[in-house]
Amino acid sequence: MALGKTQTVQSPAGAPFGDRRCRFELAARADSVARARRLTREHLSGFAVCDDTCDTAALVVSELVTNALVHTVSRRIVCDLTDDPAAGHVRIVVHDEGPGQDGGPHPHPARSTDEDHGRGLLLVSALSRAWGAQEEGPGLMVWAELPRSARTAAA
Repeated sequence: MALGKTQTVQSPAGAPFGDRRCRFELAARADSVARARRLTREHLSGFAVCDDTCDTAALVVSELVTNALVHTVSRRIVCDLTDDPAAGHVRIVVHDEGPGQDGGPHPHPARSTDEDHGRGLLLVSALSRAWGAQEEGPGLMVWAELPRSARTAAA
């Protein structure tokens, strides 16, 4: 696939999550952040995920894609969304090609709120049920799980 193009892949019908999983690839450039937000909302709405969760997921994806753009030398970024109604959550995975520009392979929440930048992972942490990161291949895979609905979040 040429860089700058978006490819959406639905899981086969026999896969564990059936048609509740999608994957899209984006060129590592600034306009891909907006595209990632739009695709996230589009796909999760199609899975009948509540509007609040769609909005939250779009924000989380935006922050994770932005981090991949700012902190790595990737040429492409891969986003994977999984809706798991049985578990009551939506899982977001953003995978970059690494390596980190700042020498730090693992993301962590900013320690100071006085900085102009660095609050993205604090947002991800605050909005997510759980999140984490792990090295995968030459890059980093960062994931977050969100409650599937406002009712699930309240419980």
